[in-house]
Amino acid sequence: MRGRATERRSEFIRLVAQPVLAVGLAVAVLVWAFDRHLTATQRASMNADNIVTATRQHVVITATVVALVVAIAVPLGTLLTRPGFRRLAPLFVGIANVGAAAPAIGLIVLYYLLTQRTGFWVGVAPIAFYGLLPVLRNTILGYQQVDPTLVDAGRGQGMSAATVLRRIEFPLAVPYILAGLRTSLVLAVGTATLSFLVSAGGLGILIDTGYKLRDNVTLWVGAILAVALALLVDWLGALAEQFLGPRGLR
Repeated sequence: MRGRATERRSEFIRLVAQPVLAVGLAVAVLVWAFDRHLTATQRASMNADNIVTATRQHVVITATVVALVVAIAVPLGTLLTRPGFRRLAPLFVGIANVGAAAPAIGLIVLYYLLTQRTGFWVGVAPIAFYGLLPVLRNTILGYQQVDPTLVDAGRGQGMSAATVLRRIEFPLAVPYILAGLRTSLVLAVGTATLSFLVSAGGLGILIDTGYKLRDNVTLWVGAILAVALALLVDWLGALAEQFLGPRGLR
């Protein structure tokens, strides 16, 4: 019991400290950057409009990637645990594993070469493929961890297969799905910094500009804001794990 209480206290402290750290980093680097003499070149890239636009683009890219991953991986993972489709699970997990194993920058460039296009969706699609595996694998694992006796009990009470899935299997698989989603969130917000390569926007623009111009101020701002956003996204994932799972399993 004491170990469990210590674990909960540590988790509570982390849930409180992580967003404070993320916001503190973002505010500190912005104050540091603007509380100094900036050259004309720096002012052209380091202004409020550019920073807000890049951050907004980064958030939109991340949110779209996660929405795509959930829309594909959760239904597919559910289907692959149903009788008649289980033998296909290794195939689809293997395909998702290819996306996770390949370098994100390679996927983005390959997708650009295949489509000969640039823009938002050319940046989003390969990142979604890259982040598919954790949610797909955890969805399958979550259903596999459901006690078969609970499924039999539900069917014995006259529930249909769909009702058992909705009322018993899916709720018990939710903690695993959320854990996979948290991993995909962090992957998405990190790899979204590469989306500038195909003109999709994001904080990678600031990092690339700072690198090309040998401008450490812009580099620091872009890098720290990306780290802060990753910390915030991970915190949101932790909140989801804490409060969206079945109440009896929290």
